[in-house]
Amino acid sequence: MLVFYKERLAFLSVPKTGSTAYHSALRDRADLVVAGPPELKHAPVRRYDRFFQNMFRKMYNTEMEIMAVVREPIDWLGSWYRFRSRQDRVGHPHSTRDITFDEFVRAYMQNPRPEFADVGSQSQFFRTRSNGFGATHVFKYENQDKILTFLQDRLNVDITLPRENVSPPGDLSLTEETRRKFRNKHAAEFATHDSAE
Repeated sequence: MLVFYKERLAFLSVPKTGSTAYHSALRDRADLVVAGPPELKHAPVRRYDRFFQNMFRKMYNTEMEIMAVVREPIDWLGSWYRFRSRQDRVGHPHSTRDITFDEFVRAYMQNPRPEFADVGSQSQFFRTRSNGFGATHVFKYENQDKILTFLQDRLNVDITLPRENVSPPGDLSLTEETRRKFRNKHAAEFATHDSAE
């Protein structure tokens, strides 16, 4: 999470949406940098509003606009799957090394989810508190030019993005049945992505 106080902007970090690269590029420009632990670095809108936004309201009588990036849902799961297939995950309960992507997506649809497929939800990331505010600017991951233009204009800075935290390659084949079931069961994920800029 990055907060730019003068520009009244909080950049929330949805996991697996390139936030680490933006974090590295902008950390020196930000007024508040939350790099860890993961529960704070990747604080969803509700947690940000409850703790961080509330601090700005009480101490400075102001609020930050919230921006974040959302990824196409199957692509997002693919990034998680590939990330968890890394060599350093082998033998860990999160490892996806010995399963197919189709098995991973089917496991994601279970309730409860097995540990290796329990990666959260982008639509839940954007849930608001009953008296809270939602994200003001939500960009599609694939629209990197739009994200960069917005940030460069808002922060009056040139941004060069490093390539960081890149998942290893992997086969992301899905059966049509799994794809259809996922789209039906998790329609909210697609609606969240569709509504982004």
